Amino acid sequence: MKLKDILKGIEAEVKGSVDVEVKNLQFDSRQVGDGTLFVAQRGTKVDGHKFIAGAEEKGAVALVCEELPDTLNGGVTYVKVPDSSYALGLMAANYYGHPSRQLKLIGITGTNGKTTTVTLLHRMFRLLGYHVGLVSTIVNKIDEEELPTGHTTPDALELNQLLRRMVDAGCQYCFMEVSSHAVVQHRIAGVCYAGGIFSNITHDHLDFHKTMANYIAAKKGFFDALPKEAWALVNVDDKNGRVMVQNTRAEVHTYALQHTADFHCRMLESTFEGMHLAINGHELWCRLVGRFNAYNLTAIYAATVLCGTAEDEALRLLSTLEAAPGRFQYVSGRGITAIVDYAHTPDALQNVIGTIDDIRRPTQQLITVVGCGGDRDRTKRPEMAKIAAEGSDKVVLTSDNPRTENPDAILDEMEAGLTAEQLSHVVRITDRRQAIRTACMLAKEGDIVLVAGKGHEKYQEVNGVRSHFDDVEELEKELKVKS
Repeated sequence: MKLKDILKGIEAEVKGSVDVEVKNLQFDSRQVGDGTLFVAQRGTKVDGHKFIAGAEEKGAVALVCEELPDTLNGGVTYVKVPDSSYALGLMAANYYGHPSRQLKLIGITGTNGKTTTVTLLHRMFRLLGYHVGLVSTIVNKIDEEELPTGHTTPDALELNQLLRRMVDAGCQYCFMEVSSHAVVQHRIAGVCYAGGIFSNITHDHLDFHKTMANYIAAKKGFFDALPKEAWALVNVDDKNGRVMVQNTRAEVHTYALQHTADFHCRMLESTFEGMHLAINGHELWCRLVGRFNAYNLTAIYAATVLCGTAEDEALRLLSTLEAAPGRFQYVSGRGITAIVDYAHTPDALQNVIGTIDDIRRPTQQLITVVGCGGDRDRTKRPEMAKIAAEGSDKVVLTSDNPRTENPDAILDEMEAGLTAEQLSHVVRITDRRQAIRTACMLAKEGDIVLVAGKGHEKYQEVNGVRSHFDDVEELEKELKVKS
């Protein structure tokens, strides 16, 4: 592809020929070869401008940068842009032929509920007979083909490449998680959405965004960029729901459990087996549990209808859906009910514990195993411990993914949120496997064990090394061994 075609729609100062042939588009200098267009991004840890000379030596024919090097190579075209990351998004879309315009791409953003919503929408539209793509924290999919996933939202190159594969495979829809990081880092620049969903905003990612105002603005940025042909669906029970769509050009629709909305849900009954709901006056039994899932299901129903499905068909299929992996996932044995959930924010943990508390009998103890990830927002650590202690009969504090931090230092910060009385029913066990084993030993027949934080993850990351670890496997082993 000619450089001039890749640069369409991009504000740039060009030094050199735009008629050069580009064989490869890269922002990783290690992947540069002959005919490459190298994009020098300013990352959070590394500045790509440092690798410009190396990219030239490896055969780059063009370079995109925010600051020109002191010495220009006569055989290379230099493209100076205000923001390399934003330009990369537009270039990636051009390079891969704007695949997002060739299917209906629906994005969801918010603190909680993203993975469940996109996963179940993917299942819904497969049941409706469509070819469907999925971009999620757990897995990326083209119909039922699973592809590996790294970030919640892929980088701009990976995303457009993935969408191109979906289009070429005949996908008519794609459902995608959109993280706040992706919005700020322009990973979705140049991507065209047919619809956007807002779930909620609670305390998370302040290690990156620094303030809640910045975090909210990042989420809002997704809706600000929606085209006028798209629809926006927002949860108006969250005070930020209306804020999200203040400046959007998209057609706005609302959903709620507590307030008047276009799509309104009432919880009629909730058990560990499922819920009896009424959505816009239509009753159904669904297999998911908890108020947070009532919100997810309402959003799924609304999005399905907004995409043109008849209401009765949407309701029928909604009743067949089951939870996403690691989201209120059951394991049982010895008369004990164990629940694995990805709850890794204060609000998510509060929701899961609250759901269990609404359903469990007075004689059933709740024993919660919880930790906090390393190299992430430290301010939520004492809050997470406090929520677990206030809502559980016993708590086992343990490691999540410590990453490069000392796991005991993380537990110290969690314990700082507890009173002396709360500490009396809290056990601290750094080793997660031993923590789960201890919780199962403390549980009696009829009790409930909640293992929170990692959910679907199949690894634990310690000092930059990922080792296999699966909360579900550990629970199955412990409850089976003692059966």
